[in-house]
Amino acid sequence: MMLAKKIELNAERKQTSCLPDCLKCKHFYVTYDPKFPRGCRVYRFKSNRPPSRVVLESSGSHCQLFLKKEIG
Repeated sequence: MMLAKKIELNAERKQTSCLPDCLKCKHFYVTYDPKFPRGCRVYRFKSNRPPSRVVLESSGSHCQLFLKKEIG
């Protein structure tokens, strides 16, 4: 039973380690709501966790709408 739990935790870490960095996404924004300080314009939600993590947990797949910010 412990081995199955370790395998599950390793799979979860591997899945979340390659999440898109929301801070580098064009759709990410910081809200004025202290309870939900992070938001995603394209998915239209606010959260207290990184939006890419919320998308992964709710849909089971990585964010497909990540768009790198253009600086300059």
